[in-house]
Amino acid sequence: MKTGQGKTVINDCRLFDGTGAPAQLGQSIHYENGKITYVGDSASQPAYDSTTTHVIDGSELTVIPGLVEAHFHPTYFNVAELADLDIKYPVEYVTLLAAANAKLALECGYTSARSGGSLFNIDVWLKKAIAEDVVVGPRLAANGREICGVGGLMDWNPDFRKIGMEGLVLLINGPDEARSAVRKLVKDGVEWVKTYPTGDAAAPDVNDHHTLCMTFEEMHAVVQTAHNHHLKVTGHCRATEGIKNALLAGYDCLEHGTFMDDETMDLLLERDVPVVPALYFELASIENGPAFNMPQSVIDGHQETLDGGTESARRILKEGGRIGLGGDYGFAWNPHGDYAKELSFFVNYVGFTPEQTLMCATKTGAEIAGSDDIVGTLEIDKLADILVVNGNPFEDITLLEDPTNFYAVIQNGIIKAGFCLNK
Repeated sequence: MKTGQGKTVINDCRLFDGTGAPAQLGQSIHYENGKITYVGDSASQPAYDSTTTHVIDGSELTVIPGLVEAHFHPTYFNVAELADLDIKYPVEYVTLLAAANAKLALECGYTSARSGGSLFNIDVWLKKAIAEDVVVGPRLAANGREICGVGGLMDWNPDFRKIGMEGLVLLINGPDEARSAVRKLVKDGVEWVKTYPTGDAAAPDVNDHHTLCMTFEEMHAVVQTAHNHHLKVTGHCRATEGIKNALLAGYDCLEHGTFMDDETMDLLLERDVPVVPALYFELASIENGPAFNMPQSVIDGHQETLDGGTESARRILKEGGRIGLGGDYGFAWNPHGDYAKELSFFVNYVGFTPEQTLMCATKTGAEIAGSDDIVGTLEIDKLADILVVNGNPFEDITLLEDPTNFYAVIQNGIIKAGFCLNK
């Protein structure tokens, strides 16, 4: 990915660096050739040549790190039922949709993302296309096809159809097949392995959110094989036992982490495993589900999931755990482009402060994606991934839902989006 050339100074702004310090007024940030060279008080900033430096008046602006979508499904598009995932469109069209979704995410202020599972092997190649400036999008940590036990949540396609599911999921029976599935993903070039230890409210009759879809032995085999090849493992974890199994097996991250008893919470905190709750999806399902003929049993399950997941998220943050934000955009009732509604939800519904929420959406997100050495906070020598907002999101977090409020979305020191481009 190209880096910007020359020097830029954003002067006298409100700045939140993502390190844990509160937002400060009267700050300046300098970046040169794509890297941050100064962050601090405007009164103490180094001298610069205004004739060769791009200077931005930040007096009405708020500067924060570029956002991180920690559970990104660029290959999902307008999914209204499971059949839409793997048989609605050919791989060629899904690839084009993924590129469009990546561009949209960047325009929404997300300069980095971690894939939460991919159709086919598209995310690996999307990552390469973004890194080589073929398309624009968040710098991407690539996932691949997901792993699920036969008869589990993602094994929705009846055998009589005889059409296979390898574009969506690798189905396994036992530890040996789990190892084989991971080895296929190793060959695909993924960085993350996504599994389905548990079911979900979407399947109340067979694989609900208290059901297990993989055995501990299968999960341990996935982790053992993935870690041998330096890959990380995550899992769709709702049921308490499934969460506990994932932690004991050595998972690197949990998606959702919905129902946790005290023992499971203690294990999570002891092992410092981050969780991406993806809670706004549950609210969107409850509020918008009836318009898409979602059965009441499914809506009721989403309500239980929302309640349990909200309580778990509050406890995780209160007790010193790590939470990343993002999740499951690309469904018909939870479309791409709504990413920052997750941030507003965590402030206005879950009860996080804007500062806590933005820490989750920047610093912790970068830690999960494995890029916290270069992005996620505004610190000297890190890449200039910066979101410049017109207004004060600490007073009104919903400002981040509307890209027309973005003065600039800066990635690698290059302005990629924002209304300043139209000036």
